[in-house]
Amino acid sequence: MMKYVIAALTLGVAAGYLNNNFLNAIPNAVVSDQLFNLSLIALLFVFGLSFGLDKEAMDKMKKTGPKILAFPLFVVLGSLLGGLIGGLILSIDVTGAMAVSASCGWYTLSGPLIGQLFGTQFGTLGFAANFLRELLTITTIPLMVKVDKYAPVASGGATTMDTTLPVIMRYCGSDMLITAFSNGLILTLIAPFTIITIASFI
Repeated sequence: MMKYVIAALTLGVAAGYLNNNFLNAIPNAVVSDQLFNLSLIALLFVFGLSFGLDKEAMDKMKKTGPKILAFPLFVVLGSLLGGLIGGLILSIDVTGAMAVSASCGWYTLSGPLIGQLFGTQFGTLGFAANFLRELLTITTIPLMVKVDKYAPVASGGATTMDTTLPVIMRYCGSDMLITAFSNGLILTLIAPFTIITIASFI
């Protein structure tokens, strides 16, 4: 599975580069807005269908109840702590560093929002750091799962409800569907509020 993910990513980068530098056949906005959104919706529908058809998964979710909120809470706290430590080590504004880490892998949000609140430098950092978080999660899942099957979910952050979900299920097992999807969904919902709250301390 991993070799197909890496191959697809490489082909996508190559196709985008060729389009921008030679062909100019497809506007960037079509890919980034329309095509990406449609593919994401289709992906979510398929996994939603899979989840809905899985009676055992539905029963587990009902039994878990409010406990399902605990995992993403610890992911947020761990990400913020990582941002604080990273800011201190790199001698940059720790508030901005924590805002970057508060995005929890949602790079399409972190770039523009953090750029607006903290300036272009942190906006660029927010995009790059969170994009790398997603990429590293995808490429290192086979190693992380050997340590703990929850490690890839924590690493993936907000992306575990969509882009990293197929790989997580492949290596961590279908029983991680509820944890991974709910983790990504909750982190996606709270990320903007967390970033804005951090910015209020400037």
